[in-house]
Amino acid sequence: MQSLEEIYRQHAHRVYNIALNHLRNVEDAEEVVQDVFLTVHEKGIQFEGKSSLGTWIYRIAVNRSLDKLKLRGAQKRGWGVLQYFDVFTQWVPQQNTEFNHPGVALEYKEELKQWFGWIDRLPEKQRTALILVRMEGLDISEASQILGTTEKAVESLLGRARKNLIKFSQKSEGK
Repeated sequence: MQSLEEIYRQHAHRVYNIALNHLRNVEDAEEVVQDVFLTVHEKGIQFEGKSSLGTWIYRIAVNRSLDKLKLRGAQKRGWGVLQYFDVFTQWVPQQNTEFNHPGVALEYKEELKQWFGWIDRLPEKQRTALILVRMEGLDISEASQILGTTEKAVESLLGRARKNLIKFSQKSEGK
């Protein structure tokens, strides 16, 4: 088995990109990278080899990123005991309002912020499939392993994500 340092060198960049594309905040993405490789170190012996090591690591990265988003949303809602008594509280994902993504040219930030806003509105699985395949460049097969679903299901998620993004963009243009 490879050393943790070798595994880190081989996979850290993609883990960081997956986290950054979900969270769009450098500090949060760096924290997720640390969490992922701490988990790999602690649970490496549990890796069964049913998929590639990279696929296992990227699945952890997706899960940690989604956990971070949920935690961020819970913190923004107040997550207090009083909320249990609020009849009007709706448990829906909060839109990610942060946009701290390095490498995005200033002139494109507003347009990309709008696109990422629409991506945030996608259901979790559609959003994750879109990030893995379209933004990270994974093939459908590897994305299906990370998501724990079939290749057809990933293709379907991507198709629905595309339709939703078109719908969101048309609504913002007043069509």
